[in-house]
Amino acid sequence: MAGAAAALALLLWPPGATAAYPNPGLVTGDIGIHDPSMIRTDSGYALYGSNNLLDARTSPDRTAFSNAGSAFTGPQSWWSRYSPEQSPWAPDISYHNGTYWMYYAVSSFGSNTSAIGLATSDTGLPGSFTDQGIVHSTSSDSDYNAIDPSLLVDDDGTWWLAFGSWWSGIKMIQLDPATGKQHPDHTEVHSLASAEGGIEGPALIKHGDHYYLFNSYGTCCAGTDSTYHIKVGRSTSPTGPYADADGRSLLAGGGTFVLESHGRFIGPGGQSVLSDTDGDLLVYHYYDGEDNGAPKLGVNLLDWSSGWPVAY
Repeated sequence: MAGAAAALALLLWPPGATAAYPNPGLVTGDIGIHDPSMIRTDSGYALYGSNNLLDARTSPDRTAFSNAGSAFTGPQSWWSRYSPEQSPWAPDISYHNGTYWMYYAVSSFGSNTSAIGLATSDTGLPGSFTDQGIVHSTSSDSDYNAIDPSLLVDDDGTWWLAFGSWWSGIKMIQLDPATGKQHPDHTEVHSLASAEGGIEGPALIKHGDHYYLFNSYGTCCAGTDSTYHIKVGRSTSPTGPYADADGRSLLAGGGTFVLESHGRFIGPGGQSVLSDTDGDLLVYHYYDGEDNGAPKLGVNLLDWSSGWPVAY
């Protein structure tokens, strides 16, 4: 990770201030990936990302990564209704009740005819997932988009799924813990955040007494022309309202900066958060300005001493 001097400088920032950002921590090997989500398993770390039946990487130490194929061994029969390319996106993996749960999106670029699927596994390893079908879907008539899922299991056992992009912004639904699907008795779609110029890729976690909603803003997937950046808001309730460090609502364009382009590290986003033995990690992709804009894995620890997440 970044050196001690850089970390100290970061901790002196007021929340939301613009200053030099830390470089990604050291990762090696097969680190080309989009929209990464990482989990610690009994046999090391498993990392999943967009495309190619959900790209998979494994690592024994969270530093050296190897290409491990994909989460799935083949396309699922229902994918073609939402993606002619049958290329799933933006997985979110977590472990609950003895099972690895992977939520993911099926869509086409620029379309809101989309669906969020669920797959489960006993090991969390590539090729071991069994698809459980559709969790939530949207059509061309919808004013929001069912992509980029992020699961939060609350302290009281309630399951929430944040998701969405562009259109009217980031949404949330309640899930049934027994199935991992949308709760039949709680069907409200909650609005969490919106922004002009693009918002997507939520990552929702609880830290202390607050719920923190990280979002990717701007444009993804354009190499060195990407404008992705990560901002965050917090709330005392999972359903909001979420506000930034200056009190601005995330429904009105607010958001405290966590990471944005700096030096060769362009368009950071597609983020997730992993709680590991040494702290919480921000896991994301960026485009390498010194390697023809290749997408690569970024990992930084988060410091919470200010009450807001600061990457270091």
